[in-house]
Amino acid sequence: MARMNSTLALPVAHSTVGALLREWRQRRRMSQLDLAGEADVSTRHLSFVESGRSLPSREMLMRLAERLDVPLRERNTLLVAAGYAPLYRERALVDPQLAAARHAVDLVLKGHEPYPALAVDRHWTMVAANAAIAPLVASAHEELLAPPVNVLRLSMHPQGLADAIDNWHEWRAHLLARLRRQIEVSGDATLVALLAELEAYPAPVHAGDASRGETDPVVVPLRMRTPHGVLSFFSTTTVFGTPVDITLSELAIEAFFPADDATADILRDLADARR
Repeated sequence: MARMNSTLALPVAHSTVGALLREWRQRRRMSQLDLAGEADVSTRHLSFVESGRSLPSREMLMRLAERLDVPLRERNTLLVAAGYAPLYRERALVDPQLAAARHAVDLVLKGHEPYPALAVDRHWTMVAANAAIAPLVASAHEELLAPPVNVLRLSMHPQGLADAIDNWHEWRAHLLARLRRQIEVSGDATLVALLAELEAYPAPVHAGDASRGETDPVVVPLRMRTPHGVLSFFSTTTVFGTPVDITLSELAIEAFFPADDATADILRDLADARR
């Protein structure tokens, strides 16, 4: 495998560090008093930083970013805006320095078979998947399956999986709610554009009225109509616990589990057929 250069992410600061901190504080719905107390700084000093009258030290800036749960990518932006060098590296997942992490992802995906699982980045681009995913997405238009594959677009696009999702209204509401929460946490402009795109997709003909009676399950299921029968899943999300690399901090594994015995039996049969 060719070695790829690992680099520090070099964000371009378009705002002062004080304005950026104020934006993150307001996004987290914290007052200056709340943040100052949690970060062990004076409210007066924090006010001076946000107004541009004082420049925070690197240590203070990172302490504030930690209390505000600022994503690693945006912490680099804060550092650059304050005149400091970025701290967090961003490596491609195939970089040799991430070999152990990539191996862990592959183990989780493979170990989840015969049930489907995939790994996505911060923009919901699929970066890896196990063998159980392919049969579920086979009905989608080939253009939506050409890399890079955005799994939210694939799920909701009229030429993607929308027509195969039996509880489309329920699943759509679930995905859009997750995306809105992610936007609220990250402030990512790409996700804002993706949300607008997904909201504009028409409902498939089979979906009927959104007000029709849906079940009240413990978790929101994904029910898919396939040539093998209706498959019902619930999902879990796994992330790295203590990442200091931007790529790993933005990586998530979406694992799907059978919600009923019939689905489990079909998935095992499909796995046996692939052997």
